[in-house]
Amino acid sequence: MKCKKLLKRRIMCVLVGGMFSSYAFAQNQTPSLEITATGSQEATQSILTPTKILQGDELANKLGGTLGATLANELGVSATGYGAGSSRPVIRGLEGSRVQILQNGLSVGDVSNISQDHAVGNNMQNTHQVEILRGAAALLYGSGSSGGLVNVVNDRILTNLPDRPTGAFNTSYETVNNGRAGSIEVDGAIGSVAVHVDTAINNANNYSIPGSSTQSQGEPVGGWTVPPEGNGGNNYTGKLPNTFSNQNNLGIGVSYIGKSGYTGVSVERLNNNYGIPTPEGGSINQSQNRYDLQHQTRDPFSGFSSFKFSAANSNYNHTEFNNAGEAAALWKNLANEARFELTHNPLLGWKGTFGAQVTAASLNATEVGTGSYAIVPPTKTNSNALFWIEEGKWNSLQGSLGLRYNKVAQNPNTATTLEAQDTTAGTLTPGITLQDRNFNLMSYSAGGLWNFMQGHGLGVAYTVSQRAPSAQELYSYGAHESTATFDIGNPNLSKEVSNNLEFNFQKSLGILRSKASIYANRFNNYIYGYYTGNAINNGGQEGDGFSVVTAQQAAATIKGIEGEITYNWREPGLGGRIFGDASQGTFDAGGNLPLQPAPRLGAEIAHQRDGWLTNASYIYSYQQNRLASWEQGPAPSYNLLNAGISYTEKIKDVNWTVYMNLKNLLNEQIRYATTPMAVRLYAPQPGRSLMVGLRGTF
Repeated sequence: MKCKKLLKRRIMCVLVGGMFSSYAFAQNQTPSLEITATGSQEATQSILTPTKILQGDELANKLGGTLGATLANELGVSATGYGAGSSRPVIRGLEGSRVQILQNGLSVGDVSNISQDHAVGNNMQNTHQVEILRGAAALLYGSGSSGGLVNVVNDRILTNLPDRPTGAFNTSYETVNNGRAGSIEVDGAIGSVAVHVDTAINNANNYSIPGSSTQSQGEPVGGWTVPPEGNGGNNYTGKLPNTFSNQNNLGIGVSYIGKSGYTGVSVERLNNNYGIPTPEGGSINQSQNRYDLQHQTRDPFSGFSSFKFSAANSNYNHTEFNNAGEAAALWKNLANEARFELTHNPLLGWKGTFGAQVTAASLNATEVGTGSYAIVPPTKTNSNALFWIEEGKWNSLQGSLGLRYNKVAQNPNTATTLEAQDTTAGTLTPGITLQDRNFNLMSYSAGGLWNFMQGHGLGVAYTVSQRAPSAQELYSYGAHESTATFDIGNPNLSKEVSNNLEFNFQKSLGILRSKASIYANRFNNYIYGYYTGNAINNGGQEGDGFSVVTAQQAAATIKGIEGEITYNWREPGLGGRIFGDASQGTFDAGGNLPLQPAPRLGAEIAHQRDGWLTNASYIYSYQQNRLASWEQGPAPSYNLLNAGISYTEKIKDVNWTVYMNLKNLLNEQIRYATTPMAVRLYAPQPGRSLMVGLRGTF
């Protein structure tokens, strides 16, 4: 035990000794404003390139059934954990509306930012690349991404003509949930027209958990999970109910590719049926139709190198079912978005992009049977934005500037009758008055990088991000089974302002590389859900005892540090990596922010040669006892040990890879501190699992 503690301290000392890096400040190469990077090496040549790019073998090895599961162990990134069907990334202690999710540069168009039980509306099986952006780069796409922005790239609209038919396929089986997954995609060309087709299916039963659902191994019942009575008798071992997930999708893209650019369209159908692992139980049946248009002209006119236009229409809906399989609520979201970008040629050392973006969304959630609103009244959200990003380079110095103006209008159906409920205190839930709200948002960023020697950079960045309150933060008024809360919005909320200061260091050349960052993110009018200590009383009906949660604002600060040191990483032979991150959010008046990730330390080792790739990773997550005053805890520490082995060989024109991945080898109970209590206290993450699979490219 003493040895383990000593090892953790030594790893932390090594990390702290190398600190002061960041999101891709580094190599002394030509700056680029191209957000979608290419190639197998993580983009580090520009302040404006993504902080992290997952692609190729690394993405294949880390790929999970959800976006959150795929990114859960990245530097500075954790995840929510609503079973196997729903998980969003949490970046530096921020989640929900503060972390925008894009698909090919446009909003994903779902309602996953409203509640953690709502799955992200994309399928990970056919994903080519996942990008994490912060600072000025994020201002290209949104002003409210104080945590960051995640862009999922599937290359459904081809931008280059394939010289021959190409494609990829994958199939796998996982033991912990009897999971069966398969995917295939094919690219081809007919003259100047490129065609892409992809489809995927991923079916998984309820997953196995270590020990029991409400008792961590070695801990007494109620130690840090549920009351001693065992959650009303719902204390499961073996398979945890309502953790199944069944997904499938079909995507088709067609593009015309000429000498000066391309024009393409795509269509996607996504279906997702998954369980909600709470004591009440239930499931969600999700579907989405999405249509995309993209156009680019290179060198459109004098002084400009590129003109891009993109648009998307997303028709999303999901039905929520109770534990008896009866439909309870129907959610619909119709979203339309269009944007253009103009990139100018270098001018006085500066190269930049400016443009405009228009977004309109219509949210409608109704109770099945009564037709009454469900949690949030019908609301239309409109956003109009102008943005301008610049980057300059002068010998060993680089600088970046970003500016974005947004006008956001939230328009609820003011005729909606909000239904007050009796509380256990003998009073009614406090009422709110629906009203239209308009917000003018100005976000900006400035950063600098000094390459004091080849491959070594020191940087600083300051970003101000303004966010309009979301529809649910303003207008929610109803019981939410998945979080066991009665949510009450606040139509008088002010815009949320984030002021983030970050210092960075990165060594990006040589066999031994490192990067680290230290940051402080101060919020004015931080919006959060406050547990009042009261609960609704439905006379013993479903929802009885749900905590009353109101939307409030306060000054808050999140401080953090993160870093990694790598040796010969992603190169033939032996490679290694040690890493760690820690962040903590507090209210300036005292107390901790809710749903904050625990500090983590980790190490990876890998060896690749002659088609063989073996790897193992270990992450220690500390106990999170710095919880908000209303959160039950602490969230327990855990040890996560994963390993994998694969072999690749080319037979004729196909690169075949057979692989085996072992997850949670120590069969530890893992409960994310970033997951709301209703699920964290009841549903741990999956236990020990073996996945075997076969994939190929041609």
